[in-house]
Amino acid sequence: MSELRRDPILGRWVIISSDRAGRPLDFRPARETWTGGGFCPFCAGNEYTTPSELLAYRPDGSPPDSPGWDLRVVPNKFPALRREGEPEQSGEILYQTMSGIGAHEVIIEAPGHDQTLASLPADSVERVLKAYASRLLDLKKDPRLEYVIVFKNHGPSAGATLEHTHSQLIALPIVPTRVLAEMEGALSHRQSTGECIFCDIIHRELRHGARIVADNEHFTVLCPFASPYAFETWILPKKHTPRFESSAEHFPALAAILSDLLRRINAVLGKPDYNFVIHTAPLHENNVDHYHWHLELIPKLNRVAGFEWGSSFFINPTPPEEAASFLREAGQEG
Repeated sequence: MSELRRDPILGRWVIISSDRAGRPLDFRPARETWTGGGFCPFCAGNEYTTPSELLAYRPDGSPPDSPGWDLRVVPNKFPALRREGEPEQSGEILYQTMSGIGAHEVIIEAPGHDQTLASLPADSVERVLKAYASRLLDLKKDPRLEYVIVFKNHGPSAGATLEHTHSQLIALPIVPTRVLAEMEGALSHRQSTGECIFCDIIHRELRHGARIVADNEHFTVLCPFASPYAFETWILPKKHTPRFESSAEHFPALAAILSDLLRRINAVLGKPDYNFVIHTAPLHENNVDHYHWHLELIPKLNRVAGFEWGSSFFINPTPPEEAASFLREAGQEG
C-alpha cells in the first residue's frame, strides 16, 4: 500500500509506492550506454587539449600539463560561469539578473580511460576527496563567491558528456535555493530541540537499522526516510561538521565507505548511471553550526514525469527500507 512521507528537513512530501514493482531488476534495462570510440581529452597524453591544470597530483614530479599524473583539476573548457568580472545585479524588481561570475572546474579522477570511481582503490578515491577539499579552500579566498557545489555525473543519462571518470565543481556568487532550504530546516529544528537534525537522523537510523546500508567509525550510509528517488543514499559524517573540508582527517574512512557504496550499487543495480553531490555550508557564513554536511547519491532509475513536474510530489517505487536491505545484502554477499 502506498504511503505519504514528509521530509523532516525540507518539509516536502513524497509518495512511497510499494505497489509499483520497484525491485532492482526492474530498473536495469533503462540504463543508457556509451557509443564508445573517439578521442578523449581527459586521457593521459592528451593534456594539451585541456586548459592548464589548477591542481595535479604527480608522484614522479613531472611538469604541469604533461603525463605522469594520478589526478588533475582543470577549468572547464566550456564553463557555465567564469572568474572574470564582478557579480553586478540589475535594479529590476520583477526580472532580476546578475552577471555570470563564478568558476567551473573538472576533477579528472584517474589517467586511464577504462577506470571508474567504483573501480579505483580506496587511496585513489581519498585523493579525489582531497582534491575537492583543496579546491574548496582555494575558492574560498575569493570574496565574490558564496558557494561551491561539488558533483559527479556518471554516465550519459546522468548528464555526463565524456566517459572518462571525472567530477566537477561550480562556484556561485549566491547560495543555491536547495541548500538554503536545508539550512532553514536544520535551523528550525535546532531552535525547537537544541539539536542538529542530521545528527538526530543518524542516531535514530542507527537505533532502528532498517534504512542503514553501511557504517564505519566515522560515517553512516543510509537510504533517507522520505527519499523521492529509488535507491537514493546519503553518506553522513557521525561527527557534527558543517563543512566538508573540515572532515579531511577522516577522508580515509570516507573513501572506504564511498567505494563500498558504489560497489554495492553496481552489484544490485547493474552498474547504473548516477549523480552525487556534496552539500556543505556556504563559504563565508560563520553562523552555520546548525548545518551538517553530507553526500547525496542518486542512481538514475525512475524518471520525472508530468505528475511530479506539475505537483512537486515525487513517487518513489522502492521503499527506502527495501532499497537499504538490497544494498546491505550485496555487501554480505561480497
